Amino acid sequence: KDDAEDNFDAAGQALIDDQVLVEYLKTHYLNAGNNAIEMILDGETALMDRVITQTVVRNEISYKLYVLNDSFPGVTFAPATVDSVLVTYSGMTLDEVVFDSRDSRTWISLIDVIPGWSFGFTNFKGGNVVVRADESFYYEDFGKGFLFIPSGLAYRNFAQGVIPENSPLIFEITLRDVNKSDHDNDGVL
Repeated sequence: KDDAEDNFDAAGQALIDDQVLVEYLKTHYLNAGNNAIEMILDGETALMDRVITQTVVRNEISYKLYVLNDSFPGVTFAPATVDSVLVTYSGMTLDEVVFDSRDSRTWISLIDVIPGWSFGFTNFKGGNVVVRADESFYYEDFGKGFLFIPSGLAYRNFAQGVIPENSPLIFEITLRDVNKSDHDNDGVL
């Protein structure tokens, strides 16, 4: 183990992250016109009044993950934490630094991502596939929203590029489809 990891107070950081996220959610709202998160200036409805809270326990530490999915939760079925999902996304820090973005759909296994994604995506459902006459297709009524992830369910106390250590993160996500997985090949998804 790394010395920095051995001396790190993960439980204390979880409390700090939750305070930071709650303050952010109380002072920001979702502007429906441009689907952007902005600072409350004129009595807009705070994100805190719209999110659901999911408690995730990892390594005996309780984290609070906040999910905004009230407008577009999706219509088919939700993934488990081990399934693959067809997504687009944009990730940013609380000070709006975008560190990753994917506008084209991509399949991602939820066992290969940060825990905030593995657990957060379970709050959304995929959409319906609509096949055109030429056999091309698109998705409609798919899940989309935001994940507000504490650092303990992200990159913890390790900086990643432009992401400072101990940074809570925001992901704007879409979930178009879910592929149920049988990772141990026992015939049971």
